Amino acid sequence: MAAPLLAHPPPIDADAVLSWYDAHARDLPWRVPPAARRRGVMPDPYRVWLSEIMLQQTTVATVKAYFERFTRLWPTVGALAAAPLDAVLREWAGLGYYARARNLHACARAVVHQHGGIFPKSAAGLQALPGIGAYTSAAIAAICFDERVAVLDGNLDRVLARYYALPVPVREAKQDLRAALQQSVPARAGDFAQAMMDLGAMICAPRNAACALCPLQPGCVAAREGQPLAFPIKPAKAEKPVRRGHAFVMTDAAGDVYLQSRPHKGLLAGMTEVPTSEWAAALPEPAWPLAAAWRHRGQVVHVFTHFRLELEIWSARVEGDTLDGGWWSEPTALRGEALPTLFRKVLAQAGLE
Repeated sequence: MAAPLLAHPPPIDADAVLSWYDAHARDLPWRVPPAARRRGVMPDPYRVWLSEIMLQQTTVATVKAYFERFTRLWPTVGALAAAPLDAVLREWAGLGYYARARNLHACARAVVHQHGGIFPKSAAGLQALPGIGAYTSAAIAAICFDERVAVLDGNLDRVLARYYALPVPVREAKQDLRAALQQSVPARAGDFAQAMMDLGAMICAPRNAACALCPLQPGCVAAREGQPLAFPIKPAKAEKPVRRGHAFVMTDAAGDVYLQSRPHKGLLAGMTEVPTSEWAAALPEPAWPLAAAWRHRGQVVHVFTHFRLELEIWSARVEGDTLDGGWWSEPTALRGEALPTLFRKVLAQAGLE
């Protein structure tokens, strides 16, 4: 049900927000600063798109190094489209949510093969590309082309929930917030979108609200009531189900580690792993890949979006020629393998990372 407060929401003072942004914009490797933007320097849609995909469920601090490595290896959308998917997955390892990497590659290929290497300039056109949803399409269209479209991410959810003292969890009023924001988008749509993101990251943060420094403070209901940290209201949190299993770390006489690729569909598709058992609600019996002197090395816990995984870790020295379907990786080469965080934890627990 829509919150009554949003029936006639007051507009945001875009001029105040942009004045604050002109003085305090973050320096980010994918961003054109406001002063350069006023001189006519246009953002590169490739760099903006790449950053937005990387930033989904990930922090700016983590993304910077990945972004710089990706743009060094593949400086254009054409270069990324021409790269082998395995290479992209390998460079993505550690960022999580690996479907993003597969969609990233598919999107680059679609831009090259269907659009001549040029990103569509509207949110509607961008949203037709693989892996680009409502938020990402709006962000690219606004930042790169100044389309006057509301860009609503997690930071803005928080800012607006406080600004309106939203009496329900954000997910129950998402469309209302988007409509309220839309009426305030100025001609400098891209700078406005980035300014609002920066406010959420720098001023109206999750555990702190520096209201005295905020250009929105005069109109903010939560600030006026002296309780900005009471918003956004948290939804009821469902407990994650638990799955359990075993992971088997095998080394040969030279100390090389046996690795294999996961199936190309499903969770962590196409990424690199050590062999595991099935993951089930009840811990299955360990189904050893081969007979060996297996040693229990403890447990690894990893939390995915929809479940918590508890893996029992086993290690053994084995004869290398008794296995097929995978490959042997020298310990010094493990850093370059497309191992997701889960399996880096597994190897670390076994004393190998």
